[in-house]
Amino acid sequence: MTAFIDRYRDVYGVGPICQVLPIAPSTYYEHKARERDPECWPQRMRRDAVLKDEIRRVWEANFRVYGVRKVWRQLRREGLVLADLPP
Repeated sequence: MTAFIDRYRDVYGVGPICQVLPIAPSTYYEHKARERDPECWPQRMRRDAVLKDEIRRVWEANFRVYGVRKVWRQLRREGLVLADLPP
């Protein structure tokens, strides 16, 4: 949706586009600010970015065959605090 607004904002303006689409102009501007500066990201997004890198590292180190449970167990062994998996 933001790509659509970016494409047509010079023609129609952000406000009129957002009136037609189900998005508030403030949401659009907040998204653009987050694209420019990762420091604007909420804490959860920053943590997810770090975990994504760690998950990829473990998965790659194990020949891309580890599933969710094995990756989760390896990260727990390394001391990362993660949510519990259901049984």
